[in-house]
Parts: sequence; C-alpha cells; structure tokens
Amino acid sequence: MNKALLGTSEINQICFVVHDIEKAAESFGKLLGVPKPNWFLTGDSSISKIVFNGQPTGARNKLIFMNTPSVQIELIEPDQEPSTMREFLDTQGEGIHHIAVDVDDMKKQLGILAENGYPVVQTGEFTSSKGRYAYVDSVPACKTMIELLERDEPQAIPPAAEKPQGLEPLLGSDTVSQIAVVVRDLDAAADAYCSLLGVEKPPVLKEGAPEVTQVVYRGEPTEGKCRFLFIKTPLIEIELIEPGDSPSTWKEHLETKGEGVHHIAFHVKNLDETVAKLEGMGYPLIQKGYFFSGNGKYAYMDTLSDYHVIIELLEKFENK
Repeated sequence: MNKALLGTSEINQICFVVHDIEKAAESFGKLLGVPKPNWFLTGDSSISKIVFNGQPTGARNKLIFMNTPSVQIELIEPDQEPSTMREFLDTQGEGIHHIAVDVDDMKKQLGILAENGYPVVQTGEFTSSKGRYAYVDSVPACKTMIELLERDEPQAIPPAAEKPQGLEPLLGSDTVSQIAVVVRDLDAAADAYCSLLGVEKPPVLKEGAPEVTQVVYRGEPTEGKCRFLFIKTPLIEIELIEPGDSPSTWKEHLETKGEGVHHIAFHVKNLDETVAKLEGMGYPLIQKGYFFSGNGKYAYMDTLSDYHVIIELLEKFENK
C-alpha cells in the first residue's frame, strides 16, 4: 500500500454550499431526523485570517455542522467577499463544495500535495475552536475540492441527544454510506483518489446484463452502460462512474453539468416504499435498477431542489 498523499484515508466531512442556510438547515434536519440546527458566523479577518488565491480577504460565512454515524455534514452560506465558497456558488451553484480530512501536520502535508500537483487555494483559522484549514485544488484530478483540517485540540463531538418524539430520519437512516463522482476517465480519477488516500486501486466493474439490472431511466428501459468502481474508506465509500453511450442519469450529468459529484447514498429497508414516499413529497424518481450482481436494487431521486444533490437509495437483498 502506498503512503497517502493526504496523510490519511479517512474522509470525515462533506460540505454543501448554499444560498439560504436557514432553508438548508430545515431540509437537512428533516433528512437526518434532528431538530433544525442553528448556524454561527465565522470570525472577522483578525480571527479567520483567510487567504484566498494568495490574497487576504475579509470573507465571513454562516456555518452549520451536523454529525452523522458516518461523515459530518457541513453547510456554508458565504457572504459576498472573495472566497472559494463564494466562487463556487457564483460559478457552480448550490451543491457539494468539498470533502475533508484531518491531518496532523498541515505545513508538511501541504508541501507534499504541492509537489504532487495540488496547490493551495485558500487557508484560514477556525472560529469556534483552535485550529486551521486549507483547501487544495484537487478539482482537475478528483472533480471536487479537498479540505485539510488541523486541530490544536481534539474535536469535541457532543453525545447524541435523545431525539424528540416524532423525529425520525426521512429515509429511515441517517448514515451517508456513499458519495459518487461522475468522470470522463475512470482510470485517471481512480489513480488520483488512490494516491491521495494511499489505497490500492479496486477492480473496475461494468454494467450487468440488461435482464439482470433492468435499468429504467426517466421512464424508459436502457442498458445503462458504464464503468465504475468502489473505493472503500473508513467512514464512507467513494464511487467513481464513467458513463457509457446509452441513456442514464450519469450520462445526463456529464453532458449537462460536466464531471463532479453526482449523488450521495443511503441504505434503506424498503426501497419501493421509500421511493413512493419521496415521490409523494415532490421528489421525482430519475432512474432505478438492480445491482449488476442482482443482489440488491437502487433508485436515484431528484432531491436537488432541497438537498442540492441527487440522493440514491440502496436496498441490499438479505438472502443473496
């Protein structure tokens, strides 16, 4: 196993940049089955010491951190001052801005990353605790930004509070099990992720036989051709998908939005019931099918309006 360029293989955070953090907080609270969280404002430049593209900036953000059994979900509403979050919102719109890892030695890790083609985009200091962060330009290789977090004290994670009666996760689960990225060159993206995380490249898979997968995309049967692979990390699985030439949600994403994060996934107990529930709430079904191995099924839901990413539902058959 190669040494991780990031110094770790543990991705522990997914961050969404949004226009309205109040609305996002309400939506994500419902998704995870928790009371609507409150945001806080990052410190001014004397505290945050933000440098973006080599220049100091007075940018401030409204932030929310929501802990789940797997990764932490961060919500950010940036102000109008220059920052990587503001730039993302202005050019890409709302969505997943970065994934994050904790590092022991920020200066050392940034040096290693710079030597390997991942320059610094933005740095700054924490507001609510002692520590600092840095964003590196991993977008060309990984199709999303990577953030490094260096803490001067252990992260204080409060014990899970007893949920108020009647509050349950929308999907029956509050565990984000997967983040998936659509790419044009599967092998190149896989090489980048595996070198950053220090893991062996997993086998490349292909779509299963049509009679097994039974893919339906926007109401029409399709072969759903693709190449894909799964990278296991301690807290979350990374799926990379290279669409083929048949209609699919992955091909649509590549043609309309380009490379980037396509979905996050949750395992559910009854996929059909959950699909019906979400459709009743105004989240249409985009694509469904069976695993290429036949031992489960999936459904992609159009949850972009409230969650700024497609949510995939996964149901694994226990007897397979």
